[in-house]
Amino acid sequence: MKHDAIDIEERALLGEQNFLKGFNCAQSVVAAFADLFPEADEQQLLKVAASFGGGMGRLRMTCGAVTGMFMLAGLENGSSTPGNLDARARNYALVQQLAAEFKQENDSLICEQLLGMRSGQIEPPRPSERTTEYYRSRPCPKLVACACRIFARHLMKDEGLEMRD
Repeated sequence: MKHDAIDIEERALLGEQNFLKGFNCAQSVVAAFADLFPEADEQQLLKVAASFGGGMGRLRMTCGAVTGMFMLAGLENGSSTPGNLDARARNYALVQQLAAEFKQENDSLICEQLLGMRSGQIEPPRPSERTTEYYRSRPCPKLVACACRIFARHLMKDEGLEMRD
C-alpha cells in the first residue's frame, strides 16, 4: 500500500473525533484510516467494525480500539486466499506487534481492565448514553487516539517514510 507521509497526530485526532461524534471505539479507529483503503467501502467497514465496540459487543473483552487496529492490519496485510499460511503468518505477526505496542503503552488489551471495571459480568447490550459525564469518566477517546498513533507509526515504518508528529 503506497501513500504519502502520514501526520500521526492528525490521524490520532481524527480517531478521537470519530469517537466523540458517536462511533464506537473500533469504528473510530477504522474510519480514521478508511481513506487509505480505496478498494474498501467505508460504510461496509463501519458496519463490520460495529460489533467490536465495548470490548466485543459490550462483553468488555479485547478493547475495540485494538480490534480496530487489527481490522486495519487485515485490510493492509491480510490474504483472501485459502490456505496461504505465509500470508497468514505475516498478518498475525503484525497483529502481535500492534498488540504489544498498545499493551506496552496502556498495560492491557482488555476493555474491562482499561476502564477499571473488572466486574466479569456481562453488561446489557444497550450502549451508555454519550453524556459529558460519560466522556469525563472514560479513557476511550485517548485509547482510540493511541491505537491510531500506533497504526500510523506502523504505516510510516512499513513504507520507510518520514514520520511527522
